[in-house]
Amino acid sequence: MFNGIANKTQEDGSSPYNYLALLFGTLLIVATMLGNILVCLSVLLKRSLKTATNYFIVSLAVADLLLAVLVLPLYVYTEFHGGIWTLNMFLCDALMTMDVMLCTASILNLCAISVDRYIAVMVPLKYNRNQFSARQLILIAATWLLSFGVACPVIFGLNNVAQRDTTTCKLEDGNFVVYSSICSFFIPCPAMLFLYYGMFRGLRRWGMKPEVRQRDRDRDRDRDRTLSFRLTATGAKAEAGPQLAAAAGPSPGPGPGLQGALVTPPLDSTSDMESPEAANPRENGCAASTGAGPKSRRVSRRERKAMKVLPIVVGVFLACWTPFFVVHVLKVLCEVCAIGPTLISIVTWLGYVNSAVNPIIYTVFNVEFRKVFQRLLRCQT
Repeated sequence: MFNGIANKTQEDGSSPYNYLALLFGTLLIVATMLGNILVCLSVLLKRSLKTATNYFIVSLAVADLLLAVLVLPLYVYTEFHGGIWTLNMFLCDALMTMDVMLCTASILNLCAISVDRYIAVMVPLKYNRNQFSARQLILIAATWLLSFGVACPVIFGLNNVAQRDTTTCKLEDGNFVVYSSICSFFIPCPAMLFLYYGMFRGLRRWGMKPEVRQRDRDRDRDRDRTLSFRLTATGAKAEAGPQLAAAAGPSPGPGPGLQGALVTPPLDSTSDMESPEAANPRENGCAASTGAGPKSRRVSRRERKAMKVLPIVVGVFLACWTPFFVVHVLKVLCEVCAIGPTLISIVTWLGYVNSAVNPIIYTVFNVEFRKVFQRLLRCQT
């Protein structure tokens, strides 16, 4: 093995140690660990951050944190030695298994977040932001189970092929590279883009003019509007009764008091329905409402803010992971393509950078997260 290392070093004619990779890798590990630990601690310590969506962000942070702890140190060690593997081959198989599993988990968690937000926008009345539901638990569990299912063939001996080069640590089976790329990227990515596209359309519909929104409103909104009409008619009848009685003449009992008692409830109901929104527009957009107008305004105000974040999320995700999977699949399928170790190293680093960027994307745009981050960094409770 050491003879092979010496031969490769002599052929390169360069230093056997890559100090730039060591420096960059160390900074990447520290940044990834710090950012994702802050995310987990923020949700754990701040009561207002314990929402359904934030639990998905914690699951994503855990995947990225494990990647920084279990995968990146060994990868940086290999890069420091010029891409040459000098450790035990079983450790190499464990590294490849964790690499595939955690990268897949990170990507699938992003996809799960898109599913959760799609439901929040498209079915707002059936979405509870302040309670962790069984649907969300199933999504998170499925994310990790699928990730393990994609990666487990490596640890079960898939890499143990004849005449294996012990100076490199990589996935030896080309078919598995294509299979894992499809499961980890080429299926989740279009699904995520489709969900985000549907979310944009939903948010755009909430922002349309009233007459256009009325035309495109779905059946649930129609039923709510019908119910609102019936309740309004009932209130009108209740209000008209005392007025007719007053026109007919005085009647025994507390006439004006009775009339006030009958007229007041509809006004109180309207006030209870609309005043909280005017007083605090940040309240939960899924609060019960009998009118379609106030309900749509609340959803629009809360979910429209996501439109500023989603293009960044999708853009950074595609920029980091698309080159990685395209290059690795092309290396297997295109025998005439000249794909060297330098290009593979670059796209691999780019994919790992996404784990450090995720906490920034999902928290910098949230005021509460920023405040908790600042307190934690100042060692304040």
